[in-house]
Amino acid sequence: MDKNKYKLIGLGLVAGLLNGVFGSGGGTIIVPSLVFLLKLKDYKAHATAIPIILPLTIISVLVYVFNNKIPFSHAFSVIIGGLVGSYLGAKFLNRIPVNYLRKFFGSLIIYTALRMIWR
Repeated sequence: MDKNKYKLIGLGLVAGLLNGVFGSGGGTIIVPSLVFLLKLKDYKAHATAIPIILPLTIISVLVYVFNNKIPFSHAFSVIIGGLVGSYLGAKFLNRIPVNYLRKFFGSLIIYTALRMIWR
């Protein structure tokens, strides 16, 4: 097995742990890792993160459903908007210049982190 395969498995382990614990980790960990560790182009890294996140999320959802932790009335409302937003985001990703994409994505992560720390 080559070095990249080990990096990818390790990345999956970290992303899966973060997804299970925090309900996040897919995009916030996978995208920068694919770009900086594996030298994948930004657009491909963002697009590749989606099919990686899906099985991680399915496993986490099953665990949370079986432990009665999901308020479905809230979840379904967000899912409706999320479906439309996901479609639009996927259609427009390639139209966003990479430098803006990186700045917006990085700023969003920093803003979210600061809100979580000082809230």
